Amino acid sequence: MSHSVVISGDSKGMLRGMPFNAMKNAVLGESYLLSVAIVNEEASQKLNRIYRGINTPTDILSFPLSEDEGEIVFNLKEARKEAKKFGRKFDNFLAFLFIHGLVHLKGLDHGKKMEQEEERIRKQFDI
Repeated sequence: MSHSVVISGDSKGMLRGMPFNAMKNAVLGESYLLSVAIVNEEASQKLNRIYRGINTPTDILSFPLSEDEGEIVFNLKEARKEAKKFGRKFDNFLAFLFIHGLVHLKGLDHGKKMEQEEERIRKQFDI
């Protein structure tokens, strides 16, 4: 069964037009069920504190829920700040972050193998 990415909290439609579903399928496969939630600074900070022990807001968090289901949480305000730091346009940076989150959901941790996988997917989507 093929699943599309489900996005919640995108009240201004900022994520429309992004190839999230194609990227998800390229990294995790069509049968992977992925939801994307948009949260504010406070929620991002709380989740980051609870799950990572870091008491600051963050731009993205990935939560594997099972072998074939997960959730990515974006804080768009923090992502905008980070995009500027890296000299990237906002939509390009969101795609960059999304790929990073997908690769975490695939089970990879920071390191050379993860970087290689991210680079492969970024090239595929011209990110």
